[in-house]
Amino acid sequence: MSSATVIIPARLGSTRFPAKAIAADTGRPLVQHVVDQAAKCRNVKRTIVATDDQQIIDALRPFNTRCVMTSADHQSGTDRIAEVARDLDDPIIVNVQGDEPEIEPSTIDSLIELLQQSDESIATAATRWPNDADPRDPNLVKVVVNARGEAMYFSRSPIPFPRGADSPASYLLHQGIYAYRRDFLLKFAALPQTKLEQTEKLEQLRALENGHKICVLVTDRAVHGIDTPEQYKAFVERTRKR
Repeated sequence: MSSATVIIPARLGSTRFPAKAIAADTGRPLVQHVVDQAAKCRNVKRTIVATDDQQIIDALRPFNTRCVMTSADHQSGTDRIAEVARDLDDPIIVNVQGDEPEIEPSTIDSLIELLQQSDESIATAATRWPNDADPRDPNLVKVVVNARGEAMYFSRSPIPFPRGADSPASYLLHQGIYAYRRDFLLKFAALPQTKLEQTEKLEQLRALENGHKICVLVTDRAVHGIDTPEQYKAFVERTRKR
């Protein structure tokens, strides 16, 4: 078994879906479904929820989920997981978003293995563009990958731009999961925000702007996070059918 730890940043604040982390129409809080998926991984030693709200800790207590209270001043999920990682000695830390209850355990395992086999300090995942998704949607982040499987750029805009109708390139949808070498994570979280990061509101650009390479695992299945009450309702219906 790997000594990787999954840390799930979770907060109550959400503009489009307030308190979604503890929505529990399935009988389990939304973030607990993410914990459950991580628990199925063969390469994960433990899973921790990093939060700044006692309500989340209280909601997860019946499931014996390990939670760590973090500062309320963090600007990003990366900052939040870095605070928890400072007190750990695991060589690999995986950041799994708290609103992706259907994240594939195989994606987490494969991402850990990709980082272990590489010389880089960060790995993330992407998938072939879903047929029903609009590349012009700024909430769907696109990534361009080079021949070595490294990220060239991430954007909320459609990249690459199809100049002609016979464009050979296709879009890749970025999945918000990252595996970090712990020592790098602590250094990365301490770096100041960069101009591209501030422009696109994508913190992974901070790594690229500082000259760090990001390995990209391309998966076959797109996993949609829960951003709206309507998406949550659809998730609840899928869960009940299963």
